[in-house]
Parts: sequence; C-alpha cells; structure tokens
Amino acid sequence: MGVAIVLVHGLRLSGSMWRPQVAALRAQGRRVCAPDLPGHGSRRGEPFTLGGAAEAVADAVDSVGGRALVVGLSMGGFVSIAAAAAAPERVAGLVAASCTARPAQSLAQVYRIPAALLDRLPDKGQAVNERFHRLTLPGEGARAVLDGGLAMEAARSVIDEIADMDVLGALSAYPGPVWLVNGARDHFRIHEKRFLHACADGRLINVPRAGHMVSLDQPDNFSKIVGDAADVVAARSLTEPEAPGGAGAPLEAAGEGAEDPVGPP
Repeated sequence: MGVAIVLVHGLRLSGSMWRPQVAALRAQGRRVCAPDLPGHGSRRGEPFTLGGAAEAVADAVDSVGGRALVVGLSMGGFVSIAAAAAAPERVAGLVAASCTARPAQSLAQVYRIPAALLDRLPDKGQAVNERFHRLTLPGEGARAVLDGGLAMEAARSVIDEIADMDVLGALSAYPGPVWLVNGARDHFRIHEKRFLHACADGRLINVPRAGHMVSLDQPDNFSKIVGDAADVVAARSLTEPEAPGGAGAPLEAAGEGAEDPVGPP
C-alpha cells in the first residue's frame, strides 16, 4: 500500500476538487484522504484560521495512519507547508502546488481587491466563479470543483490569515523532501526559485500546458507526479534511517534543487 496521501484543496473549494487524483491513486491501491478545511465544503460556516487548517491536515494524516505524503494546491499548498513545519514527524513528504509566490505580495495583488468587489454582489460572486470554472476547466474538472460548493464567504478570512504567513520560513523549517509543482502558465510561479532555495531537500517541477489549477488542467500528469512522490518517500523510509524530527537524508536520485519538466514541451 505504501505511504498514505492527504490532498489539501484550494481557496473557496473543497476536497471534491481532487476527484481525478483520488480515483487514479486509489486505482493503484493507495490510501488517499481529501479533507475539507474549516470554512469550506462540508465545514462551511466554521471560522478559517491557518492554525485550524493545519490541524485539519494533521487530523487527516492521523486518519490514514499517522504519517503521509501531504499534497496541497494554492491555499492548500500554504496550509500544507504550515502543517509540515508544525509537525514534520507526520509529513513524510510534501507536494506544494501552485503556491510559489510570497503571500504578502501575491494575495494582496491578486485576490484581495477582487474578493472585495465580489463581496458586493448579491451572491458574493458565486455565479461569476461558477462560470469561470466551467469556461477554464475540462468538463469533469469543473464538475469536480463545483460539486463541493464554492465557499465565497471564506475568501476574506483566508486572505487575511495567509497574507501574514512567513511561508519561506515555514518551508525552510521542514526537513523532509519537497516537490514544488507549478503549471507553466501559472501567475503564482513568480517566486519559485526562492521557494526552491528555502527547501532543505527540494525539487521544482513545471507542468507544460497547465495554469494555476494544474491538478485539473493536467490531471493525469499531476496524479503521476503525486504517485511518483509517494513511491520515492516510501522507498526512502525503507532504506534510510529516520533522523530526529522525521527527516532522512536528501534524495540523491531526485537531486537536491533539481528542476524537472514533466511531459512533452
């Protein structure tokens, strides 16, 4: 069965966004969990805090055996980094996707103003967001996103919480293996080299023909990246002694600091 996998969703979304990965990874016999974070999906109405979201990830890890590969996208990537820094002994490896932009700058510029404008609409921008996802994602991807509902009301609290996060400090505090995954067309790539240099044991993967929603733009490629990462982490746990705090030696096969394009150009 190998190492378990916990998938952490993005802003306004829910665990349903991971439907393609859950299906693909479970078909390989892997243990997979895709929880809803506070304020999202089945937990709408609960207050969102970064600490509470990191605890939700830790609870999900406990539900699959107490140690897992943690995979997060966008907001979920920041939350996953926070969870890995807080409890590295629970996080066997980390895949942080679509989140390599320092939040103090990126969230203020990309999300805060649009969120304030959408908040003035009668439906808080629900219809606009639904239409956006239907236009920009393949049919199955849009359904995966929308089936869990859109927590439009969560945006402001999420932005306020994550904007103050020292994400590079949290990333450098995690000693385990990290895969930074971006769509080649993603605007959140702007600080990817800084993020890579902050990792104790990192590699950077840019996925061709994918944007911010890389897991749904290129679901097969992304599922393969996650499966390969889980296999690397599982093999490492069998062959290398675990260091204090849950970290082992760097992965020589992947190459520390390597930049790995995936798929055809």
